[in-house]
Amino acid sequence: MIVLKKSERVGVSIRSANKSYGTFQALDDVSLEVAAGEFVSILGPSGSGKTTFLGILGGFVQPTSGSIWLGERDITFEPPHKRDIGIVFQNYALFPHMSVAENITFPLRARRLPKSSWPEKLREALDMVELAGYEQRRIHELSGGQRQRVALARAMIFEPGLILMDEPLSALDKQLRESMQIELKRLHRKLGATIIYVTHDQREALTMSDRVAIMNKGKFVQVDTPEQLHDHPADSFVARFIGEATLLPVERAGDDTVRLGDIVLRTSHRVPQNARLHLAVHSEKLVVADGSGAAGINRLTGTVTETLYQGESIRVFLKLSSGDDLSLRLASNHTGRSQLKKPGDAITVALHPEDTIVVPEAS
Repeated sequence: MIVLKKSERVGVSIRSANKSYGTFQALDDVSLEVAAGEFVSILGPSGSGKTTFLGILGGFVQPTSGSIWLGERDITFEPPHKRDIGIVFQNYALFPHMSVAENITFPLRARRLPKSSWPEKLREALDMVELAGYEQRRIHELSGGQRQRVALARAMIFEPGLILMDEPLSALDKQLRESMQIELKRLHRKLGATIIYVTHDQREALTMSDRVAIMNKGKFVQVDTPEQLHDHPADSFVARFIGEATLLPVERAGDDTVRLGDIVLRTSHRVPQNARLHLAVHSEKLVVADGSGAAGINRLTGTVTETLYQGESIRVFLKLSSGDDLSLRLASNHTGRSQLKKPGDAITVALHPEDTIVVPEAS
C-alpha cells in the first residue's frame, strides 16, 4: 500500500512571498507554515490570489520576492519537474490517448524509475482509489468521478511528500462532489502526505481540512481550524465568507456587551475595541424562544416575512424590531414544523451568549 513513513513526510514553508504583475499585487507578503502530513485548504473569492499562490508552490509562477521551502530544501527557483510534487488540476489534465494504466504510471516514466517497479506501484495506486480492473480503460470511457480518481492515483503513485490540488472537484455534481470529499479525507489519512488544496467552496474546505487559510486581496486574513473560522471569525470579511451569517451593525456597550438599537446583548467573548463593529449571527445558532425566559439568553423580537422549504431544513426570514433583517433555520422534522410561523406572525428568537459573536469591520 502507498503510505508515507513519517520520515518521508515534509512540511512546507512560504516566507514573505510577493508576486506583482506590473502595478497589480497578486500576492502581498504572504507567509504560511504547513506541517508535515497536514491538509490545508486555501479558500477565497475569485481574484483573491489562490491560483497564484498555488502556482508559486508548484513552480509554474516565480515570486517577485520571498522564498518557498519544502522541508529543509529551498525550492523557490527549482523548475516544477524537479520539485517532486504531486499535482491534481481542475480539469484533471489526463492524456486522452493513453489508458488508465498509462496515465497513472506517467510520473514513473517521467522520473525514469525502473520499469520493474511499475506493476506493484500501479496495483497499489489502483487499489487506493478503488479502480482495480480499470487498467486498460480509455479516459473517455470513464465517469467524472472515475477520472478524478485516476488523476489522484497519478499524483500519488510516486509517493510525493506534497500534493497540490487546484479545485479538483469543481466539475462534479453536488452528490458526487460530497462523496469525493469524504473519499479524499480517507485517502489523505491513508497516504499521510501534506496536501494544499485550493477551493472557492467553503463547505468543501470546512469538511476536509485540518486548517483553512482565508485569502483576500492577495493576503491571508485568517488561518485557523474549520471550527474556529466558523465560530470565531477574525473580521467581517471572514464572517460573511464562512457560513450563513447575517452581519448587523452594533455599538460597544462594555467588555462583554453590545447595543443593537435599543437592545443590549451579552456575549461570552471579549468585545473588540474597534470603532466599527458587527454582530455576526449564524442562522443555525438562532432558536425560536420557548417562553421560559432563561436567564442570560439574548432575545430578539420581530415579524416573520418569508419561509422557504429547503429539504432538510426550513429557512425563516424575519424583520427585527430594530429594523434589521435576519434569518434562522428550523429542522424540517416534526419539532421544527411545530415551531414554524406564518409570514406576518410575531416571533421571538434566542441567541446564547456563547453564540453571540462580535467582529470588527474588515480593513
